[in-house]
Amino acid sequence: MIKIYDTESISVSKILRREQISTGVEEIVAEVISNVRKNGDSALKEYTKKFDKADLASLEVTEEEIETAFSEVDCKFLEIIKKAKENIYAFHKRQVRNSFVISENDGIVLGQKVLPLRRVGLYVPGGTASYPSSVLMNCIPAKIAGVEEIVMTTPPRADGTVNPVILAAAKIAGVGKIYKVGGSQAIAALAYGTESIKPVDKIVGPGNAFVAEAKKQVYGLVDIDMIAGPSEILVIADGTCKPDYVAADLLSQAEHDKMASAVLVTDSKELAYAVQTQIEEQLKVLPREEIARTSIDNNGKIIITESIQKAVDIANEIAPEHLEICVDNPFDYLDKVKNAGSVFLGKNCPEALGDYFAGPNHTLPTSGTARFSSPLSVDDFIKKTAFTYYTAEALAKVSEDIAYFAEKEGLSGHARSAVIRTKK
Repeated sequence: MIKIYDTESISVSKILRREQISTGVEEIVAEVISNVRKNGDSALKEYTKKFDKADLASLEVTEEEIETAFSEVDCKFLEIIKKAKENIYAFHKRQVRNSFVISENDGIVLGQKVLPLRRVGLYVPGGTASYPSSVLMNCIPAKIAGVEEIVMTTPPRADGTVNPVILAAAKIAGVGKIYKVGGSQAIAALAYGTESIKPVDKIVGPGNAFVAEAKKQVYGLVDIDMIAGPSEILVIADGTCKPDYVAADLLSQAEHDKMASAVLVTDSKELAYAVQTQIEEQLKVLPREEIARTSIDNNGKIIITESIQKAVDIANEIAPEHLEICVDNPFDYLDKVKNAGSVFLGKNCPEALGDYFAGPNHTLPTSGTARFSSPLSVDDFIKKTAFTYYTAEALAKVSEDIAYFAEKEGLSGHARSAVIRTKK
C-alpha cells in the first residue's frame, strides 16, 4: 500500500531522500562493447540468439518486412499514430534555430552556423512493453533538425520479426534503416559500427539498465540524449480533485516498471486517504498489477502539506520527470515551477496525454536531473559553429588588447600571433 506522510510530523528532506542504486552491470556491459568492437555482426547475432532467442541470417529489416508489418496494424491505430505525428511535428517545428550574422562594426563579421547532425541512431526497447510513441518522439525532432540519416535498432521477437507497431511507427515517422538488435550490444554497434551498421554521431532512446550503462560508456565517442532513470510522476492536487482520477494518474507511471516513482502532494488529508483507497481498488483490475504494486509499495508516496504553494516547493525540490498540477487555477502556479521535465496543467490533463498525443516530447530528464537538463528537442540534433572575420584595419585596433590579455595568462605565443600582423 502507498505510504502517507505528513510534513507536520516528518521533515520533507527525509521523505524525499533518494537512494543511490547501483545496477552492477558495468563489467558485463564493458565486455559486450568490447566483443562487438572486435567481432562486429557475428557478436550481434550471437547476443541476439542468446538474449532474444532469434537466429538471424541478416540484421537489417527489409522493405518487404516493413510493408508486411504496416498491413498487419489496424487502420484506426495507424490513423492515431499519424495524428500524433502531426501534433509532435507542429510543436517541435517551433524549436528550430536559425543561423545569424553580425556585421555592425566596420571590418568585422561574426556569426553562428546551425548545422544538423549527419547520422543519428534511435534505440527502441522491446522487453515488457513496446513503445511506438518513442519512435515518434525521437525521430520527428531529428527530421525537423535536418539529420541526413536516421537509423533504428530494436530487439526482434523469437521468430526473428519485429513488433509490427514499431515498424509502422518507424515508417510513418520517417526512419531510414532498421536493425534487429537490442540491449547494450545495439548501443555498441551504433557507437563503433559493424559490417552492417555504420557508426552514428548521437544515440537517443530509452532502455533498461544495460542500455543506459552502455550509453554512459560510449559517451564521448558519440553524443547521447541522457542517462534515463526509472519513470516518475508527481501530482499536486487539492481537495476538490476526484480521488479516482488522481489514483489513475499515479498508476499510469507505476505500471511502467517496478522502479517507477509515483508521488502525490496535497493540502487535503481527506484526498490523501481517498487516493490511497482508490489505488488499492484500481490495482486489482490493472493488467500490469504486479509491476505497478511493487512500484507503489516501494517507491510510492502521498505527502500532506499545508498549502498548494508548499506543494510546488516540494515539487521543485524533487524535480520530477512529469508534474501534474491538478487545481482549478493551474496557471497561477506555472511560473513558480522551476524544476520539472514536463508540466501538465489542470484537472483534465493526464500525463498520458503527453506520452502519446499532445505534442511536447516525452523523453524527459529523470532522477532529479530536471534541475539542470531539458526534454529532448530539435536542439539535441543540431550543432552550432561560430565564425569570425576581421580586416587588417579592424585587427590593428585591438591587437594590443589581445596581446595584453594573452600575456596576463602567460601565453606569449598567443600575444605574438596578434601583434605580428600589425607591426611594420
